[in-house]
Amino acid sequence: MNADIGYFGPDSMTWQVLADPAAGVGGVRALFLQALHPRAMAAVHGHSDFRESFWPRLQRTAEYVTTVAFGSRQQVDSAVARVRAMHEVVRGVDPVTGQPYTAGDPELLRWVHVTEVASILDAVRRGGMGLDDAQADAYLAEQVRAAELIGVSDVPASHAELVDYFRDVRPALRSSPIARNAALRLAVPPMPVWVQLVTPARPVWTTIAALAFALQPGWARRLYGLPGLPTIDLTATVTLRALRTAALRLPQHWRHGPMVREAMSRATQA
Repeated sequence: MNADIGYFGPDSMTWQVLADPAAGVGGVRALFLQALHPRAMAAVHGHSDFRESFWPRLQRTAEYVTTVAFGSRQQVDSAVARVRAMHEVVRGVDPVTGQPYTAGDPELLRWVHVTEVASILDAVRRGGMGLDDAQADAYLAEQVRAAELIGVSDVPASHAELVDYFRDVRPALRSSPIARNAALRLAVPPMPVWVQLVTPARPVWTTIAALAFALQPGWARRLYGLPGLPTIDLTATVTLRALRTAALRLPQHWRHGPMVREAMSRATQA
């Protein structure tokens, strides 16, 4: 029987990178970075329930990334179709720049894609996964397919192209009041009182969010008005390595969600 292993498969760098414990921290890092693009943030601020329904939206975002990486082709195609349909109705004018935006704008889709793949790659490498430059470039090249699925081309396919992209886009970035409010909500999200009292959810999330923020490039932290000192980078790297080491000691069924476990099962059948 030929099992559907999706668009990437068990031999891909995508599976290896996205299954790493540090990838989740990288995903949160991407959200801080994404808020610095005014038009991208305007689309989120004006057309989503990010402020009122933080956790469901975060879960949907994580599920989409996981589905594209590990889902069957049918699961991926369905997820992509849903996102594309939502993008069709998201349009408006950015209150910061006065420029129009649409969620399907290739420039904004490219920004979201690049910040995501760059942040996850940076996190797993600094966390100690041990990827060499060729493997990192292979991951970026594979992720071109993920970008094409959502309708965007011309995304960085290597570390050198990634550097060039961020150099070119940085003049358009800024820490607007909307961006700062989004970052604050990401750092201190709403949480039921009973959850804060009887679980460690609040300190755990605070640790992850603070680490994700510190993992940003120094120029991004400075845009937020905070230090971009190299000592912060070193501390963030050491902390991430310690957390990743601890996570790797957990049983595999605790570290991987249902989508990843199902993908591994299909791969075994294949």
